[in-house]
Amino acid sequence: MPFPGAKVIAMVEFETMKAEEVKFGKNNFIEVAHKKAVGEALSKEFIAISRGFYLPDGTKKWKSSITLPDEEDKRKRIAELISSF
Repeated sequence: MPFPGAKVIAMVEFETMKAEEVKFGKNNFIEVAHKKAVGEALSKEFIAISRGFYLPDGTKKWKSSITLPDEEDKRKRIAELISSF
């Protein structure tokens, strides 16, 4: 049993079901990925949009990320908002 006030962290694994990149600038990219979080009592799909860059050896390094719900109506509304700017 953990100490009072201690947080119990469940093990969650992330599966990438599909991912595509949009390259921009000299060595930057934005990755849009359909992912699934899988744990003992969890299985949730979501869309991750991540910004990153390539290191000199070609490996990827991520700077930031945002997670969007995997609900079609929400994704459509977000896409409409982005397209309107």
